[in-house]
Amino acid sequence: MEPSPLIPVAALIGLDWGTAHHDVALQVAGTATVEPGRLAHEPAAVAAWLATLEHRFGGAAVGIAIETSRGPVVHALLEAPFVVLYPVNPRSLARFREAFTPSGAKDDAPDARLLLELLVKHRALLHPWHPDDVATRTLDRLVRFRRATVDRRTQLTLQLQAALKEYFPQALRWAGDDLATPLAGEFLSRWPTLPALQRARPATIRQFYTSHNCRRMARITERLGEIATATPLTRDPAILESSALYVQGLARQLLALGPSLTALDDAIAQRVAAHPDADLFTAVPGAGAALAPRLLVAFGTDRTRFPTAADLQKSAGIAPVTVRSGTQCRVHWRWATSTFLRQTFQEFAHHSIQQCQWARAFYQQQRHRGKTHHAAVRSLAFKWIRILWRCWQDHVPYDDARYERALTAHGSPLATQLHPVLAQS
Repeated sequence: MEPSPLIPVAALIGLDWGTAHHDVALQVAGTATVEPGRLAHEPAAVAAWLATLEHRFGGAAVGIAIETSRGPVVHALLEAPFVVLYPVNPRSLARFREAFTPSGAKDDAPDARLLLELLVKHRALLHPWHPDDVATRTLDRLVRFRRATVDRRTQLTLQLQAALKEYFPQALRWAGDDLATPLAGEFLSRWPTLPALQRARPATIRQFYTSHNCRRMARITERLGEIATATPLTRDPAILESSALYVQGLARQLLALGPSLTALDDAIAQRVAAHPDADLFTAVPGAGAALAPRLLVAFGTDRTRFPTAADLQKSAGIAPVTVRSGTQCRVHWRWATSTFLRQTFQEFAHHSIQQCQWARAFYQQQRHRGKTHHAAVRSLAFKWIRILWRCWQDHVPYDDARYERALTAHGSPLATQLHPVLAQS
């Protein structure tokens, strides 16, 4: 890691934040005295503390080391213009703590002192956090919330599927192929058990299907016949009553997530359309409406954050870690990274295989060399980051044809595979 230029500061602070309180260790620049403190986890307490710092040091810069770059305390700190924030990786702090406490003991107050110690003695190796502009940060939060909502929908769908298999397996076919759709949600909310469904009039069920765009009358008639003659898996009222309530609850939650996802998608699309860097990512093959915004926020607008493509490859967890000790050398998975960021690049690389000729050729090349699917996708993501980083630095949108011409001009082995791949697809 290259040392970063030291920003002149009036004081350095180690801040260990928690859910109930935050411990502080402050050292005025040019002195050796450490001033301990504790803040209540209240907006007013944090605001008052920041106001005190601003008044005490006349608005001069104050460096604060904290064990994360996200969270409510970070939001409050970044609103103070005089604060220079130094995020510390939790793993780095843990290793630093072990150097002084081999027993593994941990206490919040000493952690604040350790953060201060890191800042005082190793600030050149810590990079100050420069948040992106409001548009990019808004988009970042929206795509993360969208991913969380999709994950929640998947979780609810699997729970609903498991519950139906226990007492009403026929519903997995009659409610449609996707339990997350409005058809399935309303079907199960209305008829959570086979007896309830068999008590309904055939005309009512037929009307339900047609109102949900099921227009194939032969299929509807077939389902009506299956419903009339179906045998329940169980008639135990204890199972039916409790399961019906549980399934209805899951179905209603899934129904509520649909409009939420639509609203998030609309908000993301609007902000991507207005973003100055949108053109750099929206036309990349494999990105699409879901992944292009995630690529945009992964790079951000601060071109100094990732001086080289390797910096982003490491930050995203795509670049492997090499460990050398004596005559031994091994390469392993990078653990200290953002899972969301790594997923972004791996999912994008996976989708690009179907939409980009050279990406598919590269993937097949890696597979022929004996790599697993996931290892080949990570290798492709590694290559994509170098390409997109160059486009991002130069403010030039990616051009697939231009890149293929460059492969040919440089005599890349991939260039000879492009036409065979196209023929196979």
